Amino acid sequence: MRPSPRVLLRRAVHVPSPAIPRGRLVDLAGRGTTWVTDTPGPTPEAPTLVLLHALGCTGLLTWFPSVAPLARRFRVVTLDQRWHGQGIQSPEFSLADCADDVAALVEVLGLDRVVVAGYSMGGVVAQRVWRQHPAIVDGLVLCATTDRFQGSPAERLFFAGMGTAMLGTRGISRSRTARRATRSAARALDLEPSDVHDWALAEFRSTSPWAVGQALAALGRHHSRPWLGRIDVPTAVVVTTRDRVIAAERQVALARAIPGATTHEVAAGHAACVLEAEVFVPAVVEAARTVHARRRDFRREAPGVVPPGPAA
Repeated sequence: MRPSPRVLLRRAVHVPSPAIPRGRLVDLAGRGTTWVTDTPGPTPEAPTLVLLHALGCTGLLTWFPSVAPLARRFRVVTLDQRWHGQGIQSPEFSLADCADDVAALVEVLGLDRVVVAGYSMGGVVAQRVWRQHPAIVDGLVLCATTDRFQGSPAERLFFAGMGTAMLGTRGISRSRTARRATRSAARALDLEPSDVHDWALAEFRSTSPWAVGQALAALGRHHSRPWLGRIDVPTAVVVTTRDRVIAAERQVALARAIPGATTHEVAAGHAACVLEAEVFVPAVVEAARTVHARRRDFRREAPGVVPPGPAA
């Protein structure tokens, strides 16, 4: 019999709950407050890695199995992105705003250049951080993600349906939309909320289904392929080869579109960051170390300046 997700989760997580990093609310001047964890590296001079979470999650829910292993080499920062967990609440949700939030946090924490790592939705935001704020990005680690979320007819139908429902059109009530969004988010993560242990369940529930729907709609509009070829920092793409949400070949295509990107394969599904952490964590550590080691191989003619191109 296949173990339940609850059992898989407990097997995958090798750090007890007390080891989960403590966080605090941080005010991003003029933008709002968000929940941040800041785990020191081995030395005060350790490079900084900013981790961006998946759809419907929080910074810790996506990344808590990875924080301690990454902190052996990096200072590790997580944050709840806007409309997720204890992230910024705003009238509208946009991926561009999420990227600006990261830049604002880097400034508030007094950081210089950082490696930005993102999982699924977080990988899309990481791409946009480079696009909008290249001067602060020392490298990218893109995990279980893609350049666009409407590549197949099934995805187009999924995003069209979810976007319409979440925006409240055609008289769909919020309660009905909430149920639909919750089920969809759980399916996307290969999880059933009732199977997740108490802490993870609380983290999962801290993001409203309405917010998940708005984020889904924003992801459905994202398309970074026109400018991926201009990324001028070392990039690693962690490919989840058994992914039923974002096909492995599309993750590989993302890597091929970015000059010099390396690929790091994980024989796992879309929820590998937690449910299959025993294989995902070593891969993301390797990817981050590779990016940091290669940063001197990349020379910019004009640091912080992006060649003209479409802003989408």
